[in-house]
Amino acid sequence: MTSTPAAPPAASRPADLLVVGADLVTMAPGREVVTASTVAIADGRIAAIGPAAALRAAYPGTPELDATGCVVVPGLVNAHQHTTADPLVRSTIPDDVPAQRAIFDWIVPLHAAVDGDDDELSATLTAVEALSHGVTTLLEPGTVAHPTRVARGLRTAGIRARVGCWGWDTPGAPYALPAADALAAQADTVAALAGDALVTGWITLVGHDLASDELFTGAAELAQRLDVPMTWHLSPGPEDAVAYAAAGRARPVLHLRELGVLGPRLLLGHAVWLDDAEVTALVESGTAVASCPGAYLRLGQGFSRAGRHTELRRAGGRLALGTDSHNAGDTPDVWRAARLFAGLERDRGVADPLRADEVFALATVDGAAAVGLGDTIGSIEVGKAADLVVLDTRTIAWIPRGDLPTQLVWGAVGHSVRDVLVDGRVVLRDRRITTVDVDALREEAADRRAALLRRSGIDISPRWPTVPATDYRACRPPSASTPPLM
Repeated sequence: MTSTPAAPPAASRPADLLVVGADLVTMAPGREVVTASTVAIADGRIAAIGPAAALRAAYPGTPELDATGCVVVPGLVNAHQHTTADPLVRSTIPDDVPAQRAIFDWIVPLHAAVDGDDDELSATLTAVEALSHGVTTLLEPGTVAHPTRVARGLRTAGIRARVGCWGWDTPGAPYALPAADALAAQADTVAALAGDALVTGWITLVGHDLASDELFTGAAELAQRLDVPMTWHLSPGPEDAVAYAAAGRARPVLHLRELGVLGPRLLLGHAVWLDDAEVTALVESGTAVASCPGAYLRLGQGFSRAGRHTELRRAGGRLALGTDSHNAGDTPDVWRAARLFAGLERDRGVADPLRADEVFALATVDGAAAVGLGDTIGSIEVGKAADLVVLDTRTIAWIPRGDLPTQLVWGAVGHSVRDVLVDGRVVLRDRRITTVDVDALREEAADRRAALLRRSGIDISPRWPTVPATDYRACRPPSASTPPLM
């Protein structure tokens, strides 16, 4: 694939859209920024890149999206984003409770109470918010009960996604199944989503110490047989290593190596608390890691003390960025994840921290490669999918324009996302989602939030009291007889 800016002398087939006049941050191997450039899109793919005049001549009469003076970047990749339950109760779980209590006192009861309509709405909400941040690919690391409804919600919004049915076989655990049944549910989900152009299935286990060796090995065999990737959670904090040691196992990553399940098909969510041997095992096996720095900070999991992700990447490991869930990362904003990752790694004194250009690659081309989509997305190159984000450089954050990678990571420019294309389709235009009625979504979410909290038996105790204006006397204007305050 190439980002060569020359347009073809004549079109071999019609184009569907021209994105005109932008500066393209290609993230191609040469990392070229192609100025005053136009992108021709046909059948969801990038057909040509070149000057506007040449492409207009090659594709006469093609509709245009004016991006004059804007910066266009590849769509961002979110490699670890839960979409169910949490979006309906965002920013609700207290931030002073331990991670395990947040899961078992809040998340488990919520998942026990959700229905298919809740899950579909939650997924749509997540996708709409992600697209508004310029995230065009989202990987859902496990849906408890309604994966096909989640897929429908993601598809409705128009995002590129992977979805799986969360599997674990720990006896007595909520929603756990025997290994054979858990694997059958995984296979059913992949089959149900087969043939979908954007939303596909993959194998998703809970992971940690909550899956048996039989389930781990069975999942790897199933993924190979179905030719799909797989993901599960491991070592976000120190607890997994302790649990594996108590069970007489090697450290978590080393135990997985002994089972023969590491490899390029596997994406591990987190993998924060690693030792040297585990880092080496991940690099040598080609196993990828999704780093979710916002969640580690929110849950106090020790990323700034124990994280090894820069070392993993420097050693040639595969790394992507994620944002976890709405009550951990709090928002599916990969711009924020990139900035947090860069800052945390630099602040904790890593010997050779990743530069801004390298961190932006994690959010785009390197992230795409880490999740097995490097041939399809992650860069702006002829032949790749037209997943594009138009950044409005008229906003004050772009005045004056600085070094592009530094500005993209440290300049907090995510708010300047103006237009978003996924597979050539405009899903965000002038900051408005084109695929979903957001006003109707807002009303339904408010209703479903209240109903879900009632069914789950969770009572929200707000930190700040809510007082109607009619009862708030402190804000009444002074009367004419009241002397002014000096």
